[in-house]
Amino acid sequence: MRLWGRGVSALATEALSSNDGAPALRTIIPVLGVTQILAWGSSYYLLAVLATPIAGDTGWPLAWVVGGLSLGLLVAGVISPRVGDSIQRLGGRLVLATSAVFLALGLIGLALSPNLPLYIASWLVLGVGMGAGLYDAAFATLGRLYGQRARTAITTLTLFGGFASTICWPLSAYFVSEFGWRITCLIYAGIHLAVLLPLYVFALPREPRKNIAPVIDEDRETSIDLPVPPGSKLLFALIALVIMISSMISALLSVHLLTILQARDIALAAAVALGAIVGPAQVGARTIEMLISRFHHPIWTKFASTVCVAIGVGLLWLGLPIVAAALIFYGAGIGIESIARGTLPLAVFGERHYPAIMGRIAMPSLIGQAASPSVGAMLIDGLGANGMLATLFAVSLVNVVLVIILFGVIQHRTSAEHL
Repeated sequence: MRLWGRGVSALATEALSSNDGAPALRTIIPVLGVTQILAWGSSYYLLAVLATPIAGDTGWPLAWVVGGLSLGLLVAGVISPRVGDSIQRLGGRLVLATSAVFLALGLIGLALSPNLPLYIASWLVLGVGMGAGLYDAAFATLGRLYGQRARTAITTLTLFGGFASTICWPLSAYFVSEFGWRITCLIYAGIHLAVLLPLYVFALPREPRKNIAPVIDEDRETSIDLPVPPGSKLLFALIALVIMISSMISALLSVHLLTILQARDIALAAAVALGAIVGPAQVGARTIEMLISRFHHPIWTKFASTVCVAIGVGLLWLGLPIVAAALIFYGAGIGIESIARGTLPLAVFGERHYPAIMGRIAMPSLIGQAASPSVGAMLIDGLGANGMLATLFAVSLVNVVLVIILFGVIQHRTSAEHL
């Protein structure tokens, strides 16, 4: 494994045709791409459009309406290790199909909720669907199918996922204006059952059950619960930590970005226009990564991501007239972060335990995402928008330092393997 050159993705293009009987990526990627767009759009991005109509129609506090998503992400984080283990043993087809059912049930629950407790309970069901059906589960499925050759597939899949809000926000807005928020939830539930579930069942391959033995530490002669090679716990912890910090920064800014911009005397319409820069920046950065990924190890992707986010947050802290540049850097950073989230563990730990490892990495990340909006609100209340940005900039710099340390650990491990 080299940190420069063709590296782990040298054989990526071979996966376009096959991998020991696995179906061609040109078949699998469009299926997972469509399902990821609809899964993200009807869960994680749902309340961006529906929160205000729900609160206005029911009289429930907006904070609790939006808080349903945080609780759902918390559930997704808690179950993610089990999701990873299930994909490890059974393959992704059954797990992803199950996610479509849970997402549909949760959306039906939202539509029929007569009171706030049942609304919150429905988000807990949606959390199970998110934990079993969003990026981490899809990445784990690709890793199990294609091994090291999944890197290009993961990158391409994030290009699809980047259009989730672009497609589903206008779609949700249209449904709400025509039918109301409850019918909108039922429409999305029907899409999960009529479109996503059949795609998972009939388009994804049946994979043989795998009973993989636990990792054994020969010095202690005991099995290790964490599915990483002996001596790699520090490496795993560092990867999980830098991914968690990146996820928290992204989740916090995604909720509070418009508030921050308006606190700098930017009108709402202008703030929305500036915020729209983030999406194209994500897609552009992912496209560049897809074109050049075969020439470098994923640690470089992770490093570029954290540096871009730090630059973006720092420029945002400085304010006008460089807000647009700040959001381009920030959008590019979070765009390729979603790629590094899937490709770095695959490159470092290999494919043998990849689904289980992804499940464990996802747990702190999703829990952090669940807490981030509330943490951001407290920081804004206590320090103001500028103080919150200063804090976020400091955290992003810490993350850059941690990635540099991670780089050194990976390089040392690689050198030791070749001695």
